[in-house]
Amino acid sequence: MSTILITGASRGIGRAIALACAGSGKYSKIILNGGHDAAALEETSRLVSAAGDLLCAASLGDVGSAAYVESLRRQFGPVDVLVNNAGISRTGLLTDMPPAEWDEVIRTNLTSVYNTCHTYVPDMVRSGHGKILNISSVWGLCGASCEVAYSASKGAVNAFTQALARELAPSGIQVNALAPGMADTRMNAHLSETETAEIRDQIPAGYIASPDEVAQAVLRLLEMPDYFTGNIVKIDGGWT
Repeated sequence: MSTILITGASRGIGRAIALACAGSGKYSKIILNGGHDAAALEETSRLVSAAGDLLCAASLGDVGSAAYVESLRRQFGPVDVLVNNAGISRTGLLTDMPPAEWDEVIRTNLTSVYNTCHTYVPDMVRSGHGKILNISSVWGLCGASCEVAYSASKGAVNAFTQALARELAPSGIQVNALAPGMADTRMNAHLSETETAEIRDQIPAGYIASPDEVAQAVLRLLEMPDYFTGNIVKIDGGWT
């Protein structure tokens, strides 16, 4: 039985991952992080606690802050599995994006991955095992118009994943990324019904993924043997 930390677990894909892990019976302790919404994080924690015989701990804080992540490690101890899911998107033309918004996206989507890995990897190296799964995006592979900051941050997460996998493979630590396409989450709630229908029509599978489908892919990747490392795996219905 293992301990897992899931960032960005308040809702959407993060909540679905937490519930899937709780139901898998593979974890004795699940640590949940959320960035802003205390009520949503509390609800995730309640659902996780009800889903399995395990210890669930929840912490509200900014994983883009190294000091916060270090305090998380001191409070709850090391983890065997790290799922970096925290992420935000800001849609619009790059020329209309103020520097503060750029910094917020990079801090939340990329710097957070550095912070958690920098904090928790030493424990994994000492124990000789560990799994890291970074939730990326198909836009990190091909880029999206009007989502330059998001695409750049997720492309960097992909490169980070492949580089860290090479660095940690000799220590028995697996590092991969999952790149979802369109998913039915709050991040895409700004799209109109017409825009959503147009995207759905472009997806060969014919529908938009549920958070639960993405969570099931996460479980499968975490079950892969250690030799499966350094991979960026798409789940997008054949879209890209």
